[in-house]
Amino acid sequence: MSLYCAIGSVDTDLTTRQLNDLLVEGLAKLGPRNKVLAVPPDQTRAHSRAGELTRYAWQYYGDKLRAVLPALGTHAPMNPEQIAHMYGDMPLDLFKVHNWRTDIETLGEVPAEFIREQSEGKLSYAWPAQVNKLISRGGFDLILSIGQVVPHEVIGMANYNKNILVGTGGRDGINRSHYLGAVYGMERILGRAVNPVRNVLNYASDHFLGNLPIVYVLTVVGRRAGEGLAMRGLYIGDDIECFNLAAELSLKVNFEIADEPIKKAVVYLDPQEFHSTWLGNKAVYRTRMVLADDAELIILAPGVKDFGEDKTIDRLIRKYGYYGTPATLKAVEADAELANDLSAAAHLIHGSSEGRFKITWCPGLLSKEEIESVGFGYGDLNAMLERYDPRKLSLGVNRVNDEEIYFISNPGLGLWAHRSRF
Repeated sequence: MSLYCAIGSVDTDLTTRQLNDLLVEGLAKLGPRNKVLAVPPDQTRAHSRAGELTRYAWQYYGDKLRAVLPALGTHAPMNPEQIAHMYGDMPLDLFKVHNWRTDIETLGEVPAEFIREQSEGKLSYAWPAQVNKLISRGGFDLILSIGQVVPHEVIGMANYNKNILVGTGGRDGINRSHYLGAVYGMERILGRAVNPVRNVLNYASDHFLGNLPIVYVLTVVGRRAGEGLAMRGLYIGDDIECFNLAAELSLKVNFEIADEPIKKAVVYLDPQEFHSTWLGNKAVYRTRMVLADDAELIILAPGVKDFGEDKTIDRLIRKYGYYGTPATLKAVEADAELANDLSAAAHLIHGSSEGRFKITWCPGLLSKEEIESVGFGYGDLNAMLERYDPRKLSLGVNRVNDEEIYFISNPGLGLWAHRSRF
């Protein structure tokens, strides 16, 4: 087990040149490789700098980098424009599409007894360790798993083995891991590197991934004091040590503690990144621990046109809506189709305020009737953009027409909480 790079602090601001040099130095320590697979995130993680790092790996290995498998999970495949935007001039024919319903192999199972322990007796299914067949059967002598460590609603802190076991995972593995996190309680998991879902993935890594040549390239990205983002850390390694170091830094960089609960928050979703409530509900996940009881969360979402990234999940969201844990658990018991897509059920729990605060969605491409049919309040996007213009707001507290609001320009970059809830 080795750590090939561990650079980072709350004040670090790696330049593009430094990032390239550190990656090359780390890869050189691995020795010669002849058949390389890169597994970066998709465009929903564009701020991770993973696209840039993937391109540097391609420049370093040349034609020995044989394929790129974006870790889509349940997300829609990337189109050529999205690939070019994120990965630059890399050849399109390098990019493969992960189909979470068909392209997978089960390497083994985490036993039901372990799931029972981790879920505090609430669940008792086994968990299948599933990966894309390209990973398990592609014959690669290096699999570069590239991505950002940041607070995450399902896994506590994103990335590491989640990128492989969920990002290129299969239907049952994704469904059951998401449901475990939802049943255990998102607010008990967010921002924590050690939690039941991570414990299950670590068990799977220890027992079923040991023969795969996986090396993790993990970034920590934060905001500069002025404008823009800064690369605060780069960690490269083949075991959990690089993840633990990155997670420790991410908590310092990406976690904002408020002294008082927020009564009104406005969150903007970049239309290049957010096209569905499946993705856009990060606005709910990442702010719920900072919002006061009876607060209002306003979500400005000019690019949102769907509920789910997957047609089946989109239909299930439309059918059952975001009505909280009791309603969702009841629906799972009553409907075999929802019970068969537990990641959808988990998402319905995660995206609800549980009646504690009001969620007002302002989508560019969904109607008032559609939004209200799933349990959200609706706001007219143009009117809200005029009132809360993202170009004129600064991150954090703002005064708008004699009211105080808290503005967040991208919920995917952090986690917000007030002291009494963390």
